[in-house]
Amino acid sequence: MKYALGLSAVLAASLLVLFGAAAAQGEDDAQPRYEREAPDPEASSAMANVLARKGEDLSGEWRYLIDPMRAGLRKPSARRDFPNDRKPPKEELIEYEFDSAPTLTVPGDWNTQVEELFWYESVIWYRKIIDARPKRGKRYFLYFEGSNYWTEAYLNGDSVGDYEGGFTPFMFEVTDNLNRGENSVVVAVDAMHDAKSIPSFYYDWLNYGGITRPVHLIETPETYIHDYRLHLEEGDAETIVASVALDGPSKGNQTVSVEIDELGLTLEGRTNRDGIVEMSAAVSALTRWSPENPKLYDVTVSSRRDTVKDRIGFRTIEVVGQDILLNGESIFLKGISVHEEPIGPEGGRRMDWEDARELLGVAKELGSNFVRLSHYPHNERTLRVADELGLLVWSEIPVYWEEIRYTEPYTKALAKRMYKDSVNRDYNRASVVIWGVANETPITDARNVFLKMLIDHVRAMDSTRVISAALNKNTNRGNTFIVEDPLGEHLDIISVNEYEGWYGRRTLDDVPGLVWKTPYDKPMLFSEFGAGALLGARGERLERFTEEHQAAFYDVTLQMAEQIPFLRGISPWILKDFRSPRRWHGRYQEYWNRKGLIAETGEKKPAFDVLQEWYETYDGPASE
Repeated sequence: MKYALGLSAVLAASLLVLFGAAAAQGEDDAQPRYEREAPDPEASSAMANVLARKGEDLSGEWRYLIDPMRAGLRKPSARRDFPNDRKPPKEELIEYEFDSAPTLTVPGDWNTQVEELFWYESVIWYRKIIDARPKRGKRYFLYFEGSNYWTEAYLNGDSVGDYEGGFTPFMFEVTDNLNRGENSVVVAVDAMHDAKSIPSFYYDWLNYGGITRPVHLIETPETYIHDYRLHLEEGDAETIVASVALDGPSKGNQTVSVEIDELGLTLEGRTNRDGIVEMSAAVSALTRWSPENPKLYDVTVSSRRDTVKDRIGFRTIEVVGQDILLNGESIFLKGISVHEEPIGPEGGRRMDWEDARELLGVAKELGSNFVRLSHYPHNERTLRVADELGLLVWSEIPVYWEEIRYTEPYTKALAKRMYKDSVNRDYNRASVVIWGVANETPITDARNVFLKMLIDHVRAMDSTRVISAALNKNTNRGNTFIVEDPLGEHLDIISVNEYEGWYGRRTLDDVPGLVWKTPYDKPMLFSEFGAGALLGARGERLERFTEEHQAAFYDVTLQMAEQIPFLRGISPWILKDFRSPRRWHGRYQEYWNRKGLIAETGEKKPAFDVLQEWYETYDGPASE
C-alpha cells in the first residue's frame, strides 16, 4: 500500500493527532501520561535471552480500540473500562466492545497496517484472549520485546506494570494474575512523546506506534537464570569471564555452571546471597570472533532447575592512541548507518529474522564490516544476525538533537534506565563494540553534565566496549574544521556527522580540500555523511536529488576522508531510504528521507557502487 493519503484520510488522521495532542496539554504540557514517577535506573531489567526461553509467543491478531483523547487513562469509568474487558448485563450501558473491534497484527506498527492511522500518535488499546495452564512451582512473565512509546499492561483487569521507551525490552510478572483457562490481556500503548521523553518532540524518523516487537508469556522455575554475561579478557593468557544472576526465593548459595563443550570448558561456582556468581578460566585454542571469521560458540548456562542456551562470540575491542584495535589489531571501520525498517515499499517497524538478514546482507554486499544502528536499540534479531554475519555494531539510545531536557531529573533517570536495559539485552553480542550516547546535541553546560553522567553510567555497566557520540562539526576556520567538543575528553572515539556539499554553502568542488583537526589524540569516525537522491532521478552532477549528485557527493567526500590521518572509519547516512515526516518535498521525498544508497524497495543507486568500490580498495591510513 502506498501511503500518499487521500484528503479524507489525511483529515481523519490529522484530527486524531490533534485530539491526542490536545489531551496531552494542560498546566504542564510535558506530562501526557498521568502522575508519572521517574523510572528507577537500578531496577531489574528484563531477563536475558528471551528467544531461548520456554513460553508462548503471543504474536498474531489482537483486537484494538482507538482512544485519541486518552479517555481510558484520564477518566476511567464503567462505560469505558477497557482494562477489565467487561461483558455487562444487557441493562447496563457500556460504550466499547473488544469482540467486535477490528484487529492489528502483533508484532507490527499501526501506521502501515491501517491507512487512517498512518499519522496517528496517541493511545490505542489492544486486547488478546489467551488460554493458559499455569503449573504449581512455576513463575510467569509477560515479556515485551518492544512497544512504542509508553505501555501499560493489564491481565484480567489488573494492571501488571507500565514502561516508557519504545526500543528496549520489559517484562511484568503475572504469576498471581494468570487464570487456568481463559485470560484477557489488555495493553494500552501511547505513541506520543513529550518534553521529558527520549527522544523528545523532534526527531527525523517516523514514530511508528504500537506493539512493534513480539510479546511472550514466559514460564520459568521459581528460581531462574535472570541474567548471564560472558566476555574475553587478555592477560598472560586468554581468559573467559562469566557472571550469572539468579532470581527467586532460592537464589543464594546455589551451584551454577557455564559450559562451552567445543572449548572443553566448564565454569562452576556458587551464588552469593544476592544470587550472583562470577567465574573465570583460561582457555586455549580459542577462535576469536571477527568480521572475517564470525565464530560463535554454543554456550549452556545451568542452575539447579533452569538451563539457558546461547551462541556467543569472543573478541576484544579497545582504543590505543588514534587506533581502534579489534583483537589487538588495528581496524578501519567500513560502515553504513541503518534505520530499523525492512526492505519494502511500505516501511514499518516490524523486523523478523528474514527481514534482518535481507537488510544486513545488503550491508555485507556493500563491503561493510560495521553498521551504526541508528538512532535507538534495534530488534534483538538484528543484533544476532550481525553476530552471524560478522558486522561490528554501534548501538545507541535516542538522546537526539536539542530538545532533550538535560536538567530534568525524570529525563536523566529515563536515559540511565534505557541504557541499562539495552546493555542487559545485548551484553553477550560480540558484534556490539561501540555504545553511542547521543546524536547531534548542542554544546551547553547542561548537556555536557548530562552526557558525562551517561558515559560514566555506561562504563560502570560495561567496561568491555568503547563509547562514542555523533557530534556536530564544531569550529570552522576557513577550510578547516576543528572538532573540539568538550565531550571529546570523555569519549573513546570522536565521531562527527558531516554533510558539506549537501547542507551549507559549500559546493561539491570545495569538499576535497577541506581539512580536519582535533586536539584529542583519539581516533575519529565520520558517523554520518550523505546526500539525497530519488531512485531514477537523472540530471547534472550539481543537481540535487539526482543520482548523479549523490554519486558525486560520495566521490568527493571519500577523497576528503583519505586525507585525514586520524580517521579510523565511516558510517555514511544511510543504507536504505526511510520514512520521515520532516521530508516534505512532493516531487522527490513524499515523507521519505532519500539519502539511502538503496531505495525502500531495495534497488541500488549509483552511489552504492561508488562506496562499494572504495571499500574494496581502501584500508585506512593505518595501513599506508
